[in-house]
Amino acid sequence: MIRTSIRRAIVPGIAVLALALTGCGADNEDDSNTGAGSGGGESSTTSNLSGDLSGGGASTQQAAMGAWAVGFQDANSGVTVNYDPIGSGGGRENFISGAFPFAGSDAYLTDDEGELTKAQDQCGGTVIEVPDYVSPIAIAFNVPGLDELNLSPETLAGIMSGAITTWDDAAIAKDNPDADLPSERINAVHRSDESGTTENFTDYLDAVAGDVWTAGVVETWPSDFGGEGAKGTSGVVQTVTNSEYSIGYADASQTGDLGQANIKVGEEYVAPSAEAAAKILEVSPEADVATDTQLVFDLDHKTQESGVYPIVLTSYFLACGSYDDAATADLVKAFAEYILSDEGQQQAAAEAGSAPLSADLASKAQDIVAQIGG
Repeated sequence: MIRTSIRRAIVPGIAVLALALTGCGADNEDDSNTGAGSGGGESSTTSNLSGDLSGGGASTQQAAMGAWAVGFQDANSGVTVNYDPIGSGGGRENFISGAFPFAGSDAYLTDDEGELTKAQDQCGGTVIEVPDYVSPIAIAFNVPGLDELNLSPETLAGIMSGAITTWDDAAIAKDNPDADLPSERINAVHRSDESGTTENFTDYLDAVAGDVWTAGVVETWPSDFGGEGAKGTSGVVQTVTNSEYSIGYADASQTGDLGQANIKVGEEYVAPSAEAAAKILEVSPEADVATDTQLVFDLDHKTQESGVYPIVLTSYFLACGSYDDAATADLVKAFAEYILSDEGQQQAAAEAGSAPLSADLASKAQDIVAQIGG
């Protein structure tokens, strides 16, 4: 039996939301088992791992992290996993400072602001970055009487930049010739905090409609583009839900009963789904900063491949290649191994709606995580 409770815990300088998990009814039959869980079945063994593992970052990973923590606990009853969904920027900042031994980020580390070098210094040289969560970024909308919405890249960019202000604008009507569009003003909702979701979304807008979206790729929404700001994924979803004639961007798995726009790719409009989102990694190259321990991608938002949803959030698990404390290294490594296992990926798909990594990609990520040591 697994009992899950939520409490507040403290790590250096950080108040984190802890997923405090307590297991009962499991015997310690194999002290050598790490509980990583490489198969698709349900784990029921225990291990000799114990202690608290506290990390944080992307709020988009919150539901998946909860699922992973429960599954990991099933095999490691002596471990408490804490994840603070403070956003990708906060996760990277606390990972770089050493407050978090691991982090979740919707954007990979670069040296645009010196983050990669700082992380390498903190880790003593080697930084681990592997994809652990892939999900479509849905364009969620709340328009009474409108059940389906098609948007071309240029139209979406116009809405989010403030160039298109009413629902019956000619550009929206062109994408939706059979829809009865209201003449109401559009309330475009964006993230008010530094966000990897914003970076992924604006990376798409910049790539496909750079002449309309002129702010480039940003983690913090440009103030001169207007709209309504909301903190975190949950804040955007709540604002769109509570405000008629609103539209915003959020992880598709967390948009609830809101409408989700179909996005034009080539000559078709593609709905956000885990399967359609996962396909983009198959057509995307590794980033210039990719290394033997950093498996990161530059998504091909301009793809014309049929059935590919182009607005995708690829979230990464950040860790160090080595830790001064061997116990911490063991916990980080075992937790990452569970996340990347068939069991972990399927559990996140079931509980958070994410797209499981392909077998090839998961295998590459597992080989990198296997290098973590103390």
